[in-house]
Amino acid sequence: MTGDRALLGHLLRNLLINAVRHNRDGGRMTVVTSAEGELTVSNTGPVIDPADVAGLLEPFRRRAERQHTAGEGAGLGLSIVASIVRAHGAELVAEANPGPVGGLTVRVRFPVSGGTRTPQAHRL
Repeated sequence: MTGDRALLGHLLRNLLINAVRHNRDGGRMTVVTSAEGELTVSNTGPVIDPADVAGLLEPFRRRAERQHTAGEGAGLGLSIVASIVRAHGAELVAEANPGPVGGLTVRVRFPVSGGTRTPQAHRL
């Protein structure tokens, strides 16, 4: 795939930070890439209502109210990821992982030459 190196670095960094920050003690995080241009980052964590997932991709939207503690995010990470995805003509699919595992799975599908993709939930 081709793209802006700095923006793609921000995309990956934001996905990883989000997956670690919103994980639970003893939880797990997985990162998978494919030769077909797909990046998937998944974590365990609080159970998220599937209806709330689209809102997490909007600026300043968080799953829980801010506590104003050190290292707490402002709710921009996933919205920045979504903007970078759009700038690269890619597709973002975000899905809540079912309980009791919980957490979120974010899949970014970058364009591949000659291929077509089926639209998914929360497609940008």
